[in-house]
Amino acid sequence: MTVSLGRRVAAEAVGTGLLVTVVVGSGIQATELSRDVGVQLLANSLATVFGLGVLITLLGPVSGAHFNPAVTLAAWFTGRRTGAGPSLRDVAAYVPAQIAGAIGGAVLADAMFAEPLVRFSTHDRSAGHLWLGEVVATGGLILLVLGLERVGRASLAPTAVASYIGAAYWFTSSTSFANPAVTIGRTFTDTFAGIAPASVAPFIGAQLLGAVLGLAAVAVVYGGPPARTADDLVVPYAEPEPVSS
Repeated sequence: MTVSLGRRVAAEAVGTGLLVTVVVGSGIQATELSRDVGVQLLANSLATVFGLGVLITLLGPVSGAHFNPAVTLAAWFTGRRTGAGPSLRDVAAYVPAQIAGAIGGAVLADAMFAEPLVRFSTHDRSAGHLWLGEVVATGGLILLVLGLERVGRASLAPTAVASYIGAAYWFTSSTSFANPAVTIGRTFTDTFAGIAPASVAPFIGAQLLGAVLGLAAVAVVYGGPPARTADDLVVPYAEPEPVSS
């Protein structure tokens, strides 16, 4: 199966947008239903687990269901020599689509709960221990995604990735953003899941560092890139063959 770049980009924008809608919307709903911060985080994390699992299952066969510039860049880096991963052209199209989708998802969630459509968050998240949390969360995510591919278990990604993110909500100090596009999107809502614009750059820097460390962990644990077959890929990145007239 080959999928055109336009359809893959659309899947990334829609998937990232709906992911942010789930994260932001469930955060708003949780704060309306409970004043207990622990209960709020539990509701937010459970909704994210279920929503992310569904989105990866639904859109993985179309675009690979990255929904995350860090994952896209890691997939390009590991596949750049063999041509098995996304091309630079794909990366240049995916990342803006993911960011635009994330912003749209935050606005949609605000609209559903009668919040101001765009109100930048005042939730400051500027602290060294939070940045460390993002390094750990993102590094673990990259190790998981690429590790599943290396052992031929990419079909488990919907369950495994969603489970990891749900766990990382609780075991990381930052509640596991682990995604530059989602981080940017969450600045557009002054609700439970928001992050102040001034906190974004350090968060993204920590996420990119985590991605690099995740790639290093993959190299240490699994060695060099293995010979891969079509069955090892969530979706092939080859361009469609031209239709002969």
